[in-house]
Amino acid sequence: MEKIFEQLNGTTTVLLSLSVILLAGFLLTRITKPAKLPNVTGYILAGIVIGPHALNLIPRHLIESMGFVSDIALAFIAFAVGRFFKKESFQETGLGVITITLMESLLPGALITLSMRFVFNLDWNICLLLGAIATATAPASTMVTIRQYHARGPFVNLLLQIVAFDDAVCLIAFSIVIAVINASASTKLTVPDIALPVFYNFVALAIGFISGVVLSKLMTPKRSEDNRLILTIALLFGIAGLCAAVDISPLLSCMLYGTTYINMTSDKELYKQVEKFTPPILSLFFVVSGMNLDIASFNTLGVIGSAYFVIRIIGKYLGAYLGCFMTNTTKSIRNYLGLALIPQAGVAIGLAFLGKRVLPEDLGNILLTIILSSSVLYELVGPVSAKVALFNSGSIKREADQPAPVTPGPEAAPEAIPGEETKLSPELVESLKETIL
Repeated sequence: MEKIFEQLNGTTTVLLSLSVILLAGFLLTRITKPAKLPNVTGYILAGIVIGPHALNLIPRHLIESMGFVSDIALAFIAFAVGRFFKKESFQETGLGVITITLMESLLPGALITLSMRFVFNLDWNICLLLGAIATATAPASTMVTIRQYHARGPFVNLLLQIVAFDDAVCLIAFSIVIAVINASASTKLTVPDIALPVFYNFVALAIGFISGVVLSKLMTPKRSEDNRLILTIALLFGIAGLCAAVDISPLLSCMLYGTTYINMTSDKELYKQVEKFTPPILSLFFVVSGMNLDIASFNTLGVIGSAYFVIRIIGKYLGAYLGCFMTNTTKSIRNYLGLALIPQAGVAIGLAFLGKRVLPEDLGNILLTIILSSSVLYELVGPVSAKVALFNSGSIKREADQPAPVTPGPEAAPEAIPGEETKLSPELVESLKETIL
């Protein structure tokens, strides 16, 4: 197939390759769907099948030049997560969400770092990188599960805030580790080597905030839906491009972009409109991730990836339980929050791709292979564990508890969420309904 592409011009090669990638992702999900596996698993498997280690349908030089796809996908994921940082939600949960987030993110990060070093004897650099990435939870997988089962209640509200927060913790930790690794690789360690990446992240945050303010001013009542989408994505691409120029992740900046806009406008319709634009981008992102999986080193690094998978789950559950215990949450939240935080895919894979681009080649390949191998396992187990957590916390209504069908009549009072003691304000309940349903 690669020889056929060599006879075609560059434009034809790129367009046909994109077509093959998207079609392969679609076809593999037709196989994984009957097995009740998430689409992400099908996309990654599609990438493996059409990649250089199997059918080799896509030219290698094209695969190597598609690193920008991860930046775009992360930008869209972060913008969507940003809408859950509404000030009304924080007034309801208070500072407790920060305590829980720090515990459930930093504990697995520490466990992964130490175990990778002292059990598998990996280099400290790769151990620190894996520990930083272990702090994150997959916002896309979590939100899809919540939306699919119409989950609602205090548990869901707290979960969404924690997922957004721990991705911010992950980015800060990852940026610091990257700065230290790059600085230590230099023959002469200087203050700017460490300070510049931190400074760039602060500048990126400022750009995200300013972009949110600008977008809120541009979204006049007369603005058409087409132009609303154009302006939003134009600023999103601009933020991602500026972040890529200094080799930092666009996640934190784009998250603040989305947060600023929702708090200044309360416009949820824009996020729904952007979500309709993202499926091909996320499909492309995960299929390309599968194509980059190094099958040759999977026998060795796959074992480490499996260990990463298990140790992170233990750390997430223990950290979430301890954080909830410290903040005196209800029993249902304390017992099941850790299970809902197991999914990990988009953010972790995106950061692994970023690491591959900015780190030495060998180190970047090891990082990407471990994260991809564990992500396949997370996408098999993560959504199921999230569903179990939502069901047992009372966020998903049990079929047996649902009333028998009755003749439609006057509006009924909203039903209570079983198993929850905490009450939500009417404003927060309405916000959650509009966001999730």
